[in-house]
Amino acid sequence: MARTTLSADAVVDVALRILDEDSPAALTLSAVAGRAGVATPSLYKHVRNLAELRDLLSARIMNEIADQVGEAVLGRSADEAIGALMSAWRNYALAHPNRYAALVHSPEPRTAEAGTRLINIVLATLRAYGMEDSAAIHAARCLRAVVHGFAALESEGAFGLPEKLDESYDLLIHMVITGLHSPRDAGPLP
Repeated sequence: MARTTLSADAVVDVALRILDEDSPAALTLSAVAGRAGVATPSLYKHVRNLAELRDLLSARIMNEIADQVGEAVLGRSADEAIGALMSAWRNYALAHPNRYAALVHSPEPRTAEAGTRLINIVLATLRAYGMEDSAAIHAARCLRAVVHGFAALESEGAFGLPEKLDESYDLLIHMVITGLHSPRDAGPLP
């Protein structure tokens, strides 16, 4: 990459290639500079430090997830949309395990902005169940927790038993959809 073409977006592109080809641990400013063909100090014109680069990366990754999930739910509603949303999110994590592992989950400014896109897609999907305001937020948190948890565990190879993971995930989707149809005021859990 020529020095004149270096920009914040180009630095993120290089960092994504490092993630895809190696691992989140391999992501350093020195590695990015080496891959870009510049000295490390040249990167400081485009990113302040590794933390800012991770924030920029997380925003890009979160936007990619939002794009994939948004496309998956388009034209669908209720149960079909929830299944498509959950599948698209998992598929992204499996297709890009190192990107997914590098995602910063703290609300850094750029990541939070990208996360708002994703949460708005989730909240719009939940409207089909009559959920709004705090009920929708609680449901969105639960949905994120189950999808992220399964995807993170699966991409790390943490499921060692022989049963098919697709069948487990189909069951998880069924459990989530069943939960979304259950009245919230059914009383306390046993």
